[in-house]
Amino acid sequence: MTIIELLERNAREWPDDTALVEINPDQPETRRVTWHDFELVEPSAKQKHYRREITWAVFDEKANRVANMLRSHGIGKGKKVAILMMNCIDWLPIYFGILKTGAVVVPMNFRYASNEIEYCLNLSESNMLIFGPEFIGRIEEIADKIPHVALVFEGPGCPSFADDLMELINESSSSFPKCDLTEDDDAAIYFSSGTTGFPKAILHKHRSLIHSARVEQAHHGQTKNDCFLCIPPLYHTGAKMHWFGSLISGGKAVILKGTRPQTILEAVSSEQCTIVWLLVPWAQDVLTALDSGELKLSDYKLDQWRLMHIGAQPVPQSLIHRWLEYFPNHQYDTNYGLSESIGPGAVHLGIENVRKVGAIGIPGYGWETKIIRPDGTEVAPGEVGELCLKGPGVMVCYYNNPQATAETLKDGWLLTGDMARQDEEGFIYLVDRKKDVVITGGENLYPVEIENFMAAYPPIKDVAVIGLPDARLGEIAAAIVELVPGSTATVEDIQEFCLGMPRYKRPRKIILAPVPRNATGKIEKPKLRRMYGGEGLVDSQNRS
Repeated sequence: MTIIELLERNAREWPDDTALVEINPDQPETRRVTWHDFELVEPSAKQKHYRREITWAVFDEKANRVANMLRSHGIGKGKKVAILMMNCIDWLPIYFGILKTGAVVVPMNFRYASNEIEYCLNLSESNMLIFGPEFIGRIEEIADKIPHVALVFEGPGCPSFADDLMELINESSSSFPKCDLTEDDDAAIYFSSGTTGFPKAILHKHRSLIHSARVEQAHHGQTKNDCFLCIPPLYHTGAKMHWFGSLISGGKAVILKGTRPQTILEAVSSEQCTIVWLLVPWAQDVLTALDSGELKLSDYKLDQWRLMHIGAQPVPQSLIHRWLEYFPNHQYDTNYGLSESIGPGAVHLGIENVRKVGAIGIPGYGWETKIIRPDGTEVAPGEVGELCLKGPGVMVCYYNNPQATAETLKDGWLLTGDMARQDEEGFIYLVDRKKDVVITGGENLYPVEIENFMAAYPPIKDVAVIGLPDARLGEIAAAIVELVPGSTATVEDIQEFCLGMPRYKRPRKIILAPVPRNATGKIEKPKLRRMYGGEGLVDSQNRS
């Protein structure tokens, strides 16, 4: 079975049930007609913001129209089509339309600059790029440099250097002949975070996509009655593969454009969402708003909300303990994975294991794990080593990069680059990224451990620990600390709190400043090292 067959099944069995809702609280209510005359959305009398919805039948029809348009342009097996769009209700139908032709879909990070877009299009050997209005300027800069890539625009005001998607598909049929696809066919290319330079292209087969749907349902028990709130960017494996739980169950999903605490709770309440995946900063913001009284739970209908889960970055134990004080009836799960392992779920805590908060968990459905030393032998319980994954969701390769592939894939095992340890019960604890380990005076320091300790200090909203050059010790640990708005905590206050850590783990420098995170919630440590690792470093005692 392929992921496409799940969509077609849903269109047959539940044609009139809502599949997707898009909400944009910052855009006024509107009535939009797109992609021929089958989508007419009338705003309700009470609706104050932009809201659209489509059924499973319309979802499949949209995908078919895209597939027919692509087929007429010579797109099929062996071809690749990139998507560069912000989250919207049309994103997923375009994704599935590409897959239906047998072509490889290539989602792209909406934060890419022009040179990164050009690089990724060339690396992936993409034949076409479908892009949205937010990217006109960036694509115009490189249009003459990528004549081999057909440019197709989705949205109003098509630029002269691209073809208009709506015009191309208005005459396309809403049915599409089934393509001969198996789980062994290539399906998608995702890009790594690019923390060490330009991104690597990660190739996955259809087997990876369908396995991720099975993993999501096995872990979170989605049923037809569940409603998933999707906030993170759809270009990333995390958001999409969590949504695959809705796809496999036939449930409704809400694409929310906005991350303010009030926006999140209003969407959960108005759409009756039962499952919400949050990133650490968003969960922290919700808690801060509740602590301050800015939000009151009694103003929202939240009884149906059964599961909150977090992934994409280490989760402070203190955050979850605080969350469960406000939401004592919530199930909770942590999900770990990489784009190389088709996103979340290779390791997960499990909703039945809240007592083990702090661990990333146990091997996920259909996955194997091991933790190894540099020589490849497995470590003993409690010993730190590199976490390795094996299962149906492991990538095929880094596309057009055999050297990086050989370094990362060993005998079917994916070397994650994450340092971890396992306790006597088999629960895995993420210690840090291999490249983020700070070696100070010959002692290994794991920033995540320090960050988790410091995050328990109430005035701290966010914290990132990095290594900075030191003539005597080689490196020292520095903590970049972002305070809760309105907090008057000082560097000295934070240093006093850190006395609860062993002396060698305490940060030698504390810098009060914002903690940058990328679109998937990961701390941008390379950026911090560039900011504070050179001559421009300001001593913590002199910062405010």
